[in-house]
Formats: sequence, C-alpha cells, structure tokens
Amino acid sequence: MPTRKAAPVRARNPYLVLAMLMAVYIFSYVDRLLLSVLAEPVKADLKLNDTQMGLLGGLAFALLYSTMGVPLALVADRFGRSRIITISLAAWSAFTALCGLTTSFWQMFLARLGVGIGEAGGGAPSYALITDTFPAEKRARATGIYMMAIPIGSAAGAFLGAWIASRVDWRLAFIVMGLAGLMLVLPFRLIVRDPPGGAASRGEPAPLVEAFAELGRKPSFWLVCLATGIGSMCTYGLNFWLPSVLGRSFGLDIFDRGLVYALLVLIGGSIGMLLGGYLGDRYGRTNRAAYGVIPSLSMWASVPLFAIGLLSSDITTAFLWLLVPQILSYLWSVPALTSAQHLAPQRYRATAAACVLFFSNAIGFGIGTPVMGWLSDIMREAHGENSLRQAMLAILSLYLVAGALMMWAARFLNRDWVD
Repeated sequence: MPTRKAAPVRARNPYLVLAMLMAVYIFSYVDRLLLSVLAEPVKADLKLNDTQMGLLGGLAFALLYSTMGVPLALVADRFGRSRIITISLAAWSAFTALCGLTTSFWQMFLARLGVGIGEAGGGAPSYALITDTFPAEKRARATGIYMMAIPIGSAAGAFLGAWIASRVDWRLAFIVMGLAGLMLVLPFRLIVRDPPGGAASRGEPAPLVEAFAELGRKPSFWLVCLATGIGSMCTYGLNFWLPSVLGRSFGLDIFDRGLVYALLVLIGGSIGMLLGGYLGDRYGRTNRAAYGVIPSLSMWASVPLFAIGLLSSDITTAFLWLLVPQILSYLWSVPALTSAQHLAPQRYRATAAACVLFFSNAIGFGIGTPVMGWLSDIMREAHGENSLRQAMLAILSLYLVAGALMMWAARFLNRDWVD
C-alpha cells in the first residue's frame, strides 16, 4: 500500500519536487562558480596566470561535464532521472571538497574534472523531470523558478566563499561547501521520484542515434543549441571573471568583491529568471516564435549596457549599470531552454536538454572562460591591471552573433513545437 500511494502524492505536489531540484541546482552553482570569487587567492597561492585560471574555471570543468552529459541523460531516460541526480550530487560535492586539498595546478585541474563529471548527471534529468511534472502552460514559469538556483547558488557561493576565505582561507571554503552538498543527498533521494508513466518508469530505451535522428529534422533545435553556446561564452566568461575585475579595476578586497558580485547575480539573476519565465509563457502561448525573439532582444540589449558598466569610473556607477544587463543575461536563457525541451518528444527530453547544455558548457565554460583569461594575459603589457576588463569588452560582440541565431531559430519554432 505505501508504494502504491507514493507516486500520486508526488504527482500532487509538483512544487515539492521543484523545490528539491532547485536545492540541488543551488549547490551545483555554488560548487561550479566558487572558484570565480576565490580566483585571486587561488592564483597567488598556486602561482598561476590568468590563462591557467581560465582553464581551471572553464576547460577543467567543462571537458567532461559537456561530453558526459548526453550519455548520462540517456542513462537517466532509461533507468530513472532522480536516481542519476542523487548519484551526481554526491559525486560533485565530494570533488568540491577535494579542491580545498590541492597544492598544484594539475591537482586542482583533476579535482575540477571530477566536479564536472558529477554535475554532468544533474542538469538534463532535472529539466526533463520538470517537463514531466508540470503541464505545458506552466513549464516556462517552473523552469524559471528552477533556474533561479543559478543566481542564488552563484550569490551564495560568492558571499560565503569570500567570507570564509577572508577569515580563514580559500581551502576551507571549498571543503565546507562540498560537505554541505553531501548533506542534501539523503533528503533528495527520499523525497524525489520519477513521475509514473514516464519513459524511465516504463524502462523504455532512448537510443542516441534514434534521438539525434528525431532532433536532426528540426533546424530550430540546433540553432537554439548554437545560439545558447555562443551566448554562454559571454555569460559564463563575464560571470567567472567579474569578481577579479572588481578587485583589479575597482580596488575591492576579497570580501567586498564577493558581496558586490553576490548582490549583482542575486538581484539581477532572480529578476531575470522570473521575468524570462513570465515573458515566455505570456507571449509564447499564442506564438511560439516568442521563445526565440525574447532571448535575441535580451542579448542585443545587454551589449552596450555591459560595456558602460565595465568602463565606469567608480563601483557605485558600475553596479547600477551592470545590474540591468545581468537581468538580461539571465532572462534569455529561460525561454531558450524551454523551447529546446518542446522541440523533442517526451522520451528524448533529457537527451535534448543534455544537447543544449553540451553546447552551453562546452563552448561557454570550456572556451569562453579560458579565452577571456588568455586575452587578458595578451593585453597585460598594454593595459596592466585593466587587461581583464578589456578582454571582457572584446568578447561582448558574441552576444550579437548569438542573438542573430536565436532570431533565425524563431522562424521555425511554431512548425517544430511539441507540447
């Protein structure tokens, strides 16, 4: 009897499932971006340059995070999405704690690889669970609520990491955050189960070739993937390096830069995620093309606003100008990811999400973050401590390209949409 009652109870409490998925995703971003606010003390302690820090913040994480996402999504579609998320949470939390014990570039690189492998199994199954749990007319808002974990996790990691590092050292920050994530493993496993009737519960296979054959017939899907990847080069690169710019170009110490960064991503990201979900549901209900147009306009508008903020002469002015493009940089991702989920049949949705996340992280984290560090090292002779700010300005042009691709994808969304 208890087993028969469990599934309906979970089905009637979708927001409990959403809350647990959101909690896991918060820890994902705490662990993923903790290195950004701790970049300067880590760089000094391990004797690294900006290129090496970019590799640790980008390539080391994204290398296996990106490549393992699709295989793990296929496993989740077959054997259970909640089970894979549980295992992934335990893995990346343990490797985050290990980051605090490293003493060299290569040790940290390997630990970050482990964080990436763990997190590869968390994102795509979570998006698929949300799609399975909520009706079509509420999915963009549910996705927006879930994705609020990105600014919340980023802000929490920045503030708590900077606070611990300013009072003890950067190593303890990694250890504490990793152990905190491990404490969530058991509650998540006890509460979250796959809803009855899904592909995973029926044990149906979702072969990779079959999934790609289905998605390959839809140009809109691959345009969304490519636009998301290029847009993420800016979003991830800017977010990773922003705390360092606050220190180098605006003279903030580690605690103050963590506080300012936390406020930017918490306020801007939360508004952006909720607004993105609302606008997607509001205008996409009658015209699916809105799921492409909204991200496009957001990307284009953020370019001049980011530039003004980065070139400001004082931190108060910079904060005010940077807040609006922070909203826009989070806003565009919600309708973009929602559209990708609706371009795939139900049994392929974890795989579809993994494809989008592959582009987002392989290009965004894997290329954008280290390229920005590399550009900073190249420009150092000419611009000194402001070289990183100049590198960030240079990469903003990619938002223009990504916005054009999303506008192109919008032409096909009404035709390719699957409820």
